[in-house]
Amino acid sequence: MSDRSGIYTVVMAGGRGERFWPQSRQNCPKQLLRLLGSLTLIEQTTARMLNISSPENCLVVTNIDYVEPMRSLLPMLPAENIIGEPVGRDTGGCLALACGVLESRGVSDDAVIVATPADHSIGSVPALTRTLLQAVETAKVCDAPVLVGIRPEYASTGYGYIRCGTQLDYGDGTVRFYAGDGFREKPSTAEVEEMLCEDVWRWNSGIFVWTQGVLKRELFEHAPELAAITREVSRITNPKQLAEFLRDEFALAPNISIDYAVMEKLDYLVVAESTFDWADIGSWTALRSQIRADKNNNVVRGLFAGMDTENCIVVGENQHLIAAVDVKDLIIVKQGDVTLVCSEKSAQRVKELVHKLDQDPTLRSFL
Repeated sequence: MSDRSGIYTVVMAGGRGERFWPQSRQNCPKQLLRLLGSLTLIEQTTARMLNISSPENCLVVTNIDYVEPMRSLLPMLPAENIIGEPVGRDTGGCLALACGVLESRGVSDDAVIVATPADHSIGSVPALTRTLLQAVETAKVCDAPVLVGIRPEYASTGYGYIRCGTQLDYGDGTVRFYAGDGFREKPSTAEVEEMLCEDVWRWNSGIFVWTQGVLKRELFEHAPELAAITREVSRITNPKQLAEFLRDEFALAPNISIDYAVMEKLDYLVVAESTFDWADIGSWTALRSQIRADKNNNVVRGLFAGMDTENCIVVGENQHLIAAVDVKDLIIVKQGDVTLVCSEKSAQRVKELVHKLDQDPTLRSFL
């Protein structure tokens, strides 16, 4: 497909990445970290999206505190395409806002929107591009949202799942499409092990493809409070007015994911099965899929010396040695004025710790 003028991309980059504390701080969220090489996550994600859309058609929705850093990192995008939310309202608020912005710019209902989180690791960018372009063509004709599903590699309880029903005759055969047949959000270990006995469940990647018209329709039908954001933003004609609206009104929107607000309520959607390796960079344990472990199954970034130390994730600074003796299954992170030590099985609870620190005025400065 040579003409991609009708494709718009939205990078959802509003989170603070609290599970990556202490590297992720209030002034430097996960999207601005170089967790996967020499580029930040936001740079990598935006570069992938620019394989299918022009810079003029790419929006980045983030927290207002991160607008200027992202504009510096992404000079190829028009400044007004990097939009700052005064408060986070999850992916539901993010996409309602983006939908309204595109409507205000005269984007037609036939245009296709590809929305992606900013914290994915993609094994093959050409395969991702191929999958998304096939999904775009499908979204043009199926009159429904298209969700990219990932074939599970293990029994994860941290992801949402979608069940694939009948295979559909969309695309050129290089990507398989299925009718979506039900969601299961973060099932228990027992549930997911039973589910994976059937080869019909896919991880919900959080990558959505739909026309502007379908997105508006589903927001107005299933999420009227989010649709109110879309409606009001669609009437705004300049960046100053948008900033004023967000400052005065956006906090009133519900804090809800697009999955709960819309996707789980749909009678019909389409699943595009991924043709690329994928990982959600959601917590420190994600580094296991990105960095080769040593002979003791320790994943290390920085200076480390261990004795009888196994199955640990260690992240430090080049001028600071982390040493460990006779420990296993730990996460150890040294960043500036903070050292984190926690059990690897409790990686998700780092976010709880951050919230606890936020309640203590004597410790809040470490966030």
